[in-house]
Amino acid sequence: MYGRNNYDGLLVCALAQPVDLLGLHRLAPQRYPFLLQSTVTRPPLGRYDILFAYPGESLELAGSGQLRGSRGAGAPGFLAALDEWWRSEQRHGEGPQLPFRGGWFVYLGYELAAEIEPVLDLPADDVLPAAFAVRCPAAIVHDHVERQTWLVAESDAAIDPDQVLGDIRQAAGGSRHIRQPAALAATREEADERFLSAVTQAKNHIAAGDIYQANLSRGWTAEFVEACDAAQLYAALSQANPAPFAGLARWRDRAIISSSPERLLEVRDGIASTRPIAGTRPRASDRDDDDRLSDELFANPKERAEHIMLIDLERNDLGRVCRAGTVEVDEMMALESYAHVHHIVSNVRGRLRDGIAPGEAIRAVFPGGTITGWPKVRCMEIINELEGVARGAYTGSFGYLNRDGSLDLNILIRTMVLQGRTLSLRAGAGIVADSEPRAELAETRAKAEGMLRSLSA
Repeated sequence: MYGRNNYDGLLVCALAQPVDLLGLHRLAPQRYPFLLQSTVTRPPLGRYDILFAYPGESLELAGSGQLRGSRGAGAPGFLAALDEWWRSEQRHGEGPQLPFRGGWFVYLGYELAAEIEPVLDLPADDVLPAAFAVRCPAAIVHDHVERQTWLVAESDAAIDPDQVLGDIRQAAGGSRHIRQPAALAATREEADERFLSAVTQAKNHIAAGDIYQANLSRGWTAEFVEACDAAQLYAALSQANPAPFAGLARWRDRAIISSSPERLLEVRDGIASTRPIAGTRPRASDRDDDDRLSDELFANPKERAEHIMLIDLERNDLGRVCRAGTVEVDEMMALESYAHVHHIVSNVRGRLRDGIAPGEAIRAVFPGGTITGWPKVRCMEIINELEGVARGAYTGSFGYLNRDGSLDLNILIRTMVLQGRTLSLRAGAGIVADSEPRAELAETRAKAEGMLRSLSA
């Protein structure tokens, strides 16, 4: 350890040796329970990895709607309680140009939408709470650009740097020796007919003028022969389907394993931004075929119209909390290509109004419009009718909130949930008036492919 710097309430130490963040998480998951990584770097995306350390108090919204934790008493909901907690510990001051500087790891299940829109009657997830936030006063942050790793800790936190250094030495290289996931006993895919029927019914709603577009998803489950290590699955998924907003989060005996390409919300220096993905084509192994597929994606009127409609939705969502006239599309319809799919991506941003708290900013955009449809509330009602099950982590979000109010949250797509020997995942497709049901079915399989490959890596 060298280059120890003290800022206002923050200790920052440059680490001399490389740090195996996944190995460290696997060594001591209770001390290092949450890992956010950019397993593919796409400047300006994907610069940092963050391993959160020394978790403290937590706030939890149970599926029943009950708030648990000493910080939730009296608040009208999870996001309001999170804002109260943040205000009680809010700190501004000079600090390093690192993404996390002490604050909270935050998980938001899709069913948190019912708190934001009380008209929704959504089923409870029986695996994970509807939301939780965990106070984390320290983290190990790796900068891919500078190739430097830092230990960041709040000055008044009970952090033992020597313990961290000992853990780092013990975990060194550990992730390189993670064996393959346990053998599969069975894999089940939701019936084609159920999804095809849901697509047809969604198109009927569109024809009736109820909605313009809806994102429908379908599920897969897998059973392993024996209990599976979440780090094994995450390592395999990261290799099979690298992405800029990946992560692994442990909550009691459950794990959320994600390789997401999509950002829900970033707040930095008073600017709120969201990065919607809408429009997908599978990749091809032949270069000419692959180029043809990406060209076809951009030329397709259905994909372009869907994307522009969802940009408008995101502009409207940010407009709820941003100053009038500041919301803009600063990146329009760019191509992002991943291991198994091409996507059309845009970036929408605006300057937050004075006094907007983090939970209020989240409330304005959650859940992301790209994974619901437009108009959002009516789409969520129809999605619930047609899918008939809780989405849980899928199309929810996780990320972090700093004490200065800056935050970064992904959308939990390309995401799996592990409990013991049982793993579940979902993948979806955007349905519009001229959608062809079997093509949409194929799109769900293209999106699930990287996850399914990781199970038998």
